[in-house]
Amino acid sequence: MRLCLVFVTLIGLCPVFSLSAVAAELDAILGQENKQLGVAAQPVPLTDDLSFLRRASVDFIARIPTNDEIQEYMGWPASQRREKLLNKLMAEDRFTDRWTIFFSDMLRLRSSSPGGSALIAYVHKAIDEGMPYDELSRRLISTNGKANVNPEVGFILGDNADPLAMASVTSQVFLGVRMGCAECHDHPFDVWTRHDFYGLAAYFGKTQRVETRFTRVVYTTEADQTSVLWPPEDEAESKDRAPITPRFPIALDEDSSSSFIVRFEALRRKLADKAVREKAEADADNLIDLVDLAAAKAELRIRGELPDATTSEAKRDIRSIDIQKSLYRTSVLREELAAFVTDPRNRYFSRQIVNRIWKELVGRGFVEPVDDFRQDNLPQHPEVMDYLADEFVAHGFDLRWLIREIAMSDVYGRGHAPDQADSIEREELESKFLATPTRRMISEALYDSIVTAGHLFDVKHPAGVNTKVVQETIRVPKKIDAADAEGGVEKINIADLQETTVSNAMPLSQSADSSGRYSLENAIELDFAALLEQKDDDLVIDRMAVMSAEELEAQRMAMTRPRPGMDYTTKVVSRSYDDNPRFNSSLRMASPAPAGHFLRVFGQPERQQLGDFRDDNASMRQALMMFNGRLTNEAARVGSLEPVHEMLMGKKANLDKAIQFVYLEILTRVPTKVEVAESREIIGRDVLSGMEDLRWVLLNCNEFRFLP
Repeated sequence: MRLCLVFVTLIGLCPVFSLSAVAAELDAILGQENKQLGVAAQPVPLTDDLSFLRRASVDFIARIPTNDEIQEYMGWPASQRREKLLNKLMAEDRFTDRWTIFFSDMLRLRSSSPGGSALIAYVHKAIDEGMPYDELSRRLISTNGKANVNPEVGFILGDNADPLAMASVTSQVFLGVRMGCAECHDHPFDVWTRHDFYGLAAYFGKTQRVETRFTRVVYTTEADQTSVLWPPEDEAESKDRAPITPRFPIALDEDSSSSFIVRFEALRRKLADKAVREKAEADADNLIDLVDLAAAKAELRIRGELPDATTSEAKRDIRSIDIQKSLYRTSVLREELAAFVTDPRNRYFSRQIVNRIWKELVGRGFVEPVDDFRQDNLPQHPEVMDYLADEFVAHGFDLRWLIREIAMSDVYGRGHAPDQADSIEREELESKFLATPTRRMISEALYDSIVTAGHLFDVKHPAGVNTKVVQETIRVPKKIDAADAEGGVEKINIADLQETTVSNAMPLSQSADSSGRYSLENAIELDFAALLEQKDDDLVIDRMAVMSAEELEAQRMAMTRPRPGMDYTTKVVSRSYDDNPRFNSSLRMASPAPAGHFLRVFGQPERQQLGDFRDDNASMRQALMMFNGRLTNEAARVGSLEPVHEMLMGKKANLDKAIQFVYLEILTRVPTKVEVAESREIIGRDVLSGMEDLRWVLLNCNEFRFLP
């Protein structure tokens, strides 16, 4: 049946933009399921090319397309545009950055937790290098070691290696099952019992979080005894509680002959054989190098320029002692659990990630909420979900493949429900995946899209043309003369005050940026490459030199604040600055951002609690930040280094052309004649100031924030 449906789709009886067999099959199965359900509604037509460009750019690289990208896209043959676009976007560095945001939300990665920033960098590297999803998950579940040096361990440290917390996290994040409800009682809406939950938690029962006393180094290792006992303390009638045997509560698919399992195993064998061949070739090259090195060392020993072999061997034996192995003991139990969780026969594992990514791209999951698979919350279109999940496994848990195939489908490419449709009709179309729900950009994409539209990734004004002066009130310590100190008389050294600069004084406002204005858009940017660099001497607690008491006291004094009681005086200083800002991408900011930051205001989750999803509800605070925030207002300003400036002020000034250019840059479409006329009225006679007003209006319209 499926082969017939694919054939019908491929020969053109259904509207498609790609010859992707999987995407075509997906659309065909969806149509068949809707037919079986008696759905009479017709699918909404595919969206136009420019709308697809904007949608895919925001979803894949978290920003709107630039004018140059629009021109390139429209220059491609119409039949190849969408497929070429997806391939191009997936090759960009920003694709990895954007999907690191997705997994940071899903895994609740926090820069502030031990090893959190290194773990975010590690996930970024895994996506960039195409690490299979099952391998990434397996490492996160099972790794022990020191935070930062073994970045995967940051995942379990995020919940302090607590066995009961990790049981909830593992089931909900990797399996889409909210088993945490069974921690206190049998699940009221599903089959999971309290014994199931504790059996799962027992896999983490021997894992310990350790923090060294002096250096505060954090790591995980394994104890000899488990901390998870049965029955639970509140059920025990006596003190006779015993360690519970770890047990994975989900039954694996017994049919190992399924086509997707056979294909998966064949793919992994092929990749393993390739790895063996590459290693053999590398070993052969290394052997040649070692022979040459041995000959060179022998020559140096004869000349007395190298220690004798006995000394060298002794030093090598000392270095070969694996201190880390004894300190960071491997978790056999968690490795066993990771194998169960990521087994290709575990349908929950593949279904939940397919469901999450489908929701991220299409706007609605097969199961809602995406992490709540249970018997009384069955999926919409289970055949589509299972088909996509099985193909995902057969393709080696390849995340890029999954994202691309969903985006190649007609489901992803459809437009929204008609404006005249009522709420019932709209729900019918969207729930049956016949129309795409209206989605607002995620906060990072909105931030970077404003930066892109306003040409703020680089300066857009010549240096010095926007010099401004601000006054700032600072606090400086009073000068105490030694002669007067005994009498308690404090004197202010006026000369010192005159030379005081902002760099060595204490501003009264800690929230202001270099211009003296409040900034809720900037944040620390992470250097992923630096976070993953490992020094040769990476185990500090094993090889450190003990600091003397004097050194420790000096370090403590340097880190402390001035003593209570120290008097300050205030001083108003004038400072000039070049008001020519440049903004970095939000995709590599330390996350989650501080409360009140642009990203948090527009829905970035705190990533503390399970099920803490992005909030896409509108708020007055969002409107005020868009109306009055520095980011929007700087994006609206017209800089003389921007292309639109020449269209407004150059010898070949053309206001209509400038209006069309701005609409393309901000909304990724050409304005209508009515919109051009309205834009001319907004701009008025002062074209520079008026264009800033027009850009501000376009940045603040719903069309900018929501995907087409």
